[in-house]
Amino acid sequence: MQIGYKLFAEAFTPQEMVRQAVHAEEAGFDFVEISDHYHPWLESHGHSGFAWSILAAIAARTERIHLATGVTCPMIRYHPAIIAQAAATTALLADGRFTLGVGSGERLSEHVTGAEWPVTGVRHEMFREALEIIRLLWSGGYRSYRGKHLSISDAQVFDLPDPLPEIAVAAGGPNAARIAAELGDALFVTEPRTDLVSAYTAAGGTGARYAEVPLAWARTEDEALAAAHEKFRFGPTGWKVQAELPNVRNFEAATRFVRVEDMADVFGAGPDVERHLAVAQQFVDAGYDRLALINAGPDPDGFFDFFEKELAGRVRELTPSS
Repeated sequence: MQIGYKLFAEAFTPQEMVRQAVHAEEAGFDFVEISDHYHPWLESHGHSGFAWSILAAIAARTERIHLATGVTCPMIRYHPAIIAQAAATTALLADGRFTLGVGSGERLSEHVTGAEWPVTGVRHEMFREALEIIRLLWSGGYRSYRGKHLSISDAQVFDLPDPLPEIAVAAGGPNAARIAAELGDALFVTEPRTDLVSAYTAAGGTGARYAEVPLAWARTEDEALAAAHEKFRFGPTGWKVQAELPNVRNFEAATRFVRVEDMADVFGAGPDVERHLAVAQQFVDAGYDRLALINAGPDPDGFFDFFEKELAGRVRELTPSS
């Protein structure tokens, strides 16, 4: 079991993301993973720094903690050749402490270049090609590739780390979980779903299984739920909504009727360690062994202190209930 911390780049400045990563290392986290979006989800978030610059700064300021994108879409806003180079450079700067988390993206951040937002089936085709291109470029030498959607021509990534970064593939359904098994090294999810683990392992996946665990620490439950509602009320809309809406105003409208009390159905909220452990247990029971803890509460430093003194040891001791 490894325990990570989610760097929520939409709600904080780039400088604060670096500071939190350093604090996460001091508090004993094993890894941090950072969202890679062009836009925030909600107007109230107010931030969305460039993840790759933030990762480089974190690599320079830390010594032990592992870094990951959570996650990058390597095929519309970016070209996979660029991500192959960016991930290789980040792995070198971090002395091997880097995992490339990838997914098929959301319209919110990918439409900004004016590219068409494809239907799900086409996105999965593009995603496969993107991963094939990254793997090809990481094999060294000048490479060309002609796919149905994506191509490279005489491209070479000159600075390659040894070993290469692992690729963790985000899955919201069984098809993406099978892609994770076939073209990735690990699985990445945001829900405690056993069907995704089953699809991953049935397709031959044997790697780590990452999951984001929704928590909100505060001195009172009411304060924690209010903060979770402010930051993460887009979460209950589900991936069918999150992948398709094009801008922040749409998410403000879509979340208009999400209530504060609705957040209690998802988040471990408040000061009680047992509430947080109960949420984490769901993911352990579903088969996940890399837990990235989200803190939707209002006090990041308070959460780090809570983690170090009360939560860390208890989470690491969790085992499947059955």
